[in-house]
Amino acid sequence: MFQDILGNDKIKKSLEEGIKNNKISHSYLFLGQAGIGKKMIAKELAKGILCLNEDNKYCNNCKSCLEFEGGNNPDFFVIEPEGNTLKIDQIRNMQIGVQEKPIISSKKVYIIDNADFMTKEAQNALLKTLEEPPEFVTIILIGENENAFLPTIKSRCMILHFNQISDLDIKNYLEKNYNIQVSNNMLEVFQGSIGKAIELKDKQEIYKNIEEAIDNIEKEDLIDLIKKLDILYTSKDEILDILDYINIIFLRKAKKNVKYTRCIKIVENTKRRITQNANYDMSIDNMLFNIWEEVV
Repeated sequence: MFQDILGNDKIKKSLEEGIKNNKISHSYLFLGQAGIGKKMIAKELAKGILCLNEDNKYCNNCKSCLEFEGGNNPDFFVIEPEGNTLKIDQIRNMQIGVQEKPIISSKKVYIIDNADFMTKEAQNALLKTLEEPPEFVTIILIGENENAFLPTIKSRCMILHFNQISDLDIKNYLEKNYNIQVSNNMLEVFQGSIGKAIELKDKQEIYKNIEEAIDNIEKEDLIDLIKKLDILYTSKDEILDILDYINIIFLRKAKKNVKYTRCIKIVENTKRRITQNANYDMSIDNMLFNIWEEVV
C-alpha cells in the first residue's frame, strides 16, 4: 500500500495489517513535523479503507479506488484551515456530513489536515463526534504540535508519532528520482523532511554560492560580501531556511574557531527580528555587517 512513501515502516505495516484484518480505528491522530509523509499515508489509508474489494484491499480497480485516484470519491473528504485556523463552522459542517451514509463504499473517511490549527471551540465541537462516531466513519487528524490538542481529543484517538526520514533515504531518493546529489550541509537543512528536500531540490546552486561566500568570508570586502549574498535580500519567503543553512556552516567552522559561535548568535538574532516584523532589508544589512566585523 505504502511502497512509494519513504520512512515510518512500522506505522505503515501496522495500518496495512489493520486494513487487511478489518481492525481500523474510528479516529487517528497523526503527529510529526511537516514534510515527512503524514498526509500521504493518511490518504493511502483512506483509499484502502474505502476499497470495495474485500479480498484485496487497495485493489486500484474498483469504482471506489478509481474515483479516489480521480479526486472525486464521494465518501472521502479533506478539511483544511481557512486562513490561520480551523473554525468551528467547518467542524459543524463536517458533523452534518458525518451522519449521512456512504454512497459508494461501506465506509466514509474524513482527513482534518493541520488539525492543530483548530480553535478550542472547534475541538470541543469535534469531541462530540469523536465520542459517538457513526460506525461507518473514520476520522484522521494530522498535526505537528501535540500540545495544541485538548487532552479529551487525544484520549479518543489512536495516536501515531511519525519519525523524520533518514538522511540516507532522502539522499537516495533525490539521486534516484531527480539525479541530484546533495551535500551533508543541505541534508541538515532538510531536517528529515522529504517535503522540504523536494521543495529545495532546485535551489542547490543558490545554497552552494551561499556556502562558498560564507566559507571565504575572512577574505571578503564588505561590499563584495553583500553582492555575493544579494540573494538574501530577494528571498524573503524562504529566508529562515537560508539562515538555518548559514548557521550550519558557521557551526562547522566554530569547531575550529570559537569566534564563529558569535556569528551563530548574530544569525539567530536576525531570525528573531525578522519573525517579529522588523525592517527586512535593514535586518539583513545589520547581520552581514556584524558578521563581517566579527571575522575580519
